[in-house]
Amino acid sequence: MTHPVIAGVDGSASSLEAVEVAAREAQLRGVPLRIVHALGHRPADRPFWSPADRGLEPMIQGVLACAEERARTIAPGVAITRSVVAGEAVQVLEIESRSASLAVVGSRGLSGFSGLLLGSTAVHLAGHGHCPLMVVRGRPDPAGPVVLAVDGSEAGAGAVEFAFTEAARRKAPLVAVHVWNTWSERAYEGPGDPLNATVADAEQLREAEQHLLDESVAAWQEKFPEVVVERSLVRSRVRPALISASGGAQLVVVGARGRGGFTGLLLGSVSQALLHHAHCPVTVVRGKE
Repeated sequence: MTHPVIAGVDGSASSLEAVEVAAREAQLRGVPLRIVHALGHRPADRPFWSPADRGLEPMIQGVLACAEERARTIAPGVAITRSVVAGEAVQVLEIESRSASLAVVGSRGLSGFSGLLLGSTAVHLAGHGHCPLMVVRGRPDPAGPVVLAVDGSEAGAGAVEFAFTEAARRKAPLVAVHVWNTWSERAYEGPGDPLNATVADAEQLREAEQHLLDESVAAWQEKFPEVVVERSLVRSRVRPALISASGGAQLVVVGARGRGGFTGLLLGSVSQALLHHAHCPVTVVRGKE
């Protein structure tokens, strides 16, 4: 069974940009594109269409037709289906993600509040979706690398596989970035700056973090020998370092939660920071259930 790329559309400029990106992703994968519009909540005593909805159906179909036209311009050979589904966007797209290879959404939709950098739909899907989620944002460099955020956690293993696969598809180099500081092994638990805190043997800690980075990518580098890999070990604060690394990249790949995540949280602070502030699209890959 071929799992499609799905794109959530609400008529906003952000969602139409997401459709174009989704069309490219479907073309890269050789799979269909499914364009989905969630109609939103309706009272139980009203049918799906009613006389009060005059003009609603043509408007929705117009949004979908516009989205499909833009997708066909980008990827004319891709099979495209479109549908209107009753329900809230977060619920509809979560269900749709169960049979998708990738979900693509814009960073903000029509329902976003002024001043917010990221829509609630994107945040929810990053934590609850059943396939990788790509959030379209920033200005990617088509000739830039795929940047992989490496943390060495079991939950982050799926992100490593996804990043290597994407780099191979795109014929792009991969930059595997692992950020460490003196909090990496809870060596320093007091107040202050983790970059300047002292540990008994900082060099030994650095070597351990280099080993973690090497071990995280070694097996996948053997499986994808055509991918040129740069291993980047950075001593810094994690979030600003990864946001900086996204500059000049065509895609950033990150796990939903890493070593520093709190039990019960479905989306870690590093993932959220990238979704809000990265300079290019971000794909969040959840670990296996």
